[in-house]
Amino acid sequence: LNVEVLANGSSGKVTVQSSSGFAMLDNAAVQTVKTWRFVPARHGGQVVDKWFLIPIQFSLKDNQV
Repeated sequence: LNVEVLANGSSGKVTVQSSSGFAMLDNAAVQTVKTWRFVPARHGGQVVDKWFLIPIQFSLKDNQV
């Protein structure tokens, strides 16, 4: 995901950089990252907004015993 981390530590815009191939998984990743809190970037001692690439990996498991 391409995530804009705002100076207050919250996420701004979140876009899919590379799709998983499944819209449901892409949307789940976007919605989850929007709830995360980050340590914002600093430039010259001041917190700033900055874009980051955040990889999200999915692992689907069969829950049958």
